[in-house]
Amino acid sequence: MGKFILPFLFGAISSIVFAQKESCENKQYPAPSLSDSLKKVYDANLRAAEKKYKADSTNDEQIIWYGRRLAYLGNYKDAISVYTKGIKLHPNNARFYRHRAHRYITLRCYDNAIADLQKAVELTRDQIDEIEPDGIPNEKGIPTSTLHTNIYYHLGLAYYLKGDNRQALLAWEKCLDIADNDDMKVATLNWLNIVLRKMGRQKDAEQHLKAVSKEMEIIENHDYYDILLMYKMNDENKLVEKTQNQETLSNATLGYALGTYYQLKGETNKAKEVFEKVVAGKQWSSFGYIAAEGELAKMK
Repeated sequence: MGKFILPFLFGAISSIVFAQKESCENKQYPAPSLSDSLKKVYDANLRAAEKKYKADSTNDEQIIWYGRRLAYLGNYKDAISVYTKGIKLHPNNARFYRHRAHRYITLRCYDNAIADLQKAVELTRDQIDEIEPDGIPNEKGIPTSTLHTNIYYHLGLAYYLKGDNRQALLAWEKCLDIADNDDMKVATLNWLNIVLRKMGRQKDAEQHLKAVSKEMEIIENHDYYDILLMYKMNDENKLVEKTQNQETLSNATLGYALGTYYQLKGETNKAKEVFEKVVAGKQWSSFGYIAAEGELAKMK
């Protein structure tokens, strides 16, 4: 990853990783909304991961996958506990901090997530990047993210959801800089575009949109691609059509994007209406839902 050092890394990072500032992981949360077929797959995968974990509970790979499989079924606190055990056994393995941070974001523990992701940045600074396999592979079976891009992507999210746009921008700019496929690029550009506009930097946002084209090869992040096209063409009609039903992760993502689009245009009532539709859905753990939840809290 080279010698890139973000401003938020100055200070004694290692001393804050375990000095967790929040007890928000003790909050109540709803179970994830899964189809019967998907739940069966997740249940079977969890049983298999648990069996491997119990056979070798010190193996970093088995710990990672056991935690991931727990989280897919909504067992976020249990997943955090598993990752914490992994950190104690393998304190220099950045993957544990990266995955624990993701679930801290799910539980709205942004300070905890930031501390973990800062530690992950520190640990991976001079390491070669590695592919992160998907829990449920896409239709082409091609993973679209890496350890390093996921660290910076989630760091940007944690800062953004906490309300620190400047630090979110720095993290996402780094993520975009190292992203090596169109799926990761459009996912990162989606958030970069929003945060730049919220910071009043519309020209910079428009400059980034020039990278969005019909030639992009998108495997799974079609929603983010459609969001960027909405901004590029200044036409929300496609997203309006696709956000009628708020019961899916896809629509929570698109719903938040549409609400933000209205918000940036000064159409506050329309934005509020869309955000309310998002949080009336069942995708409590999705980033779109979490962000919409945060915007509604600010509107109060």
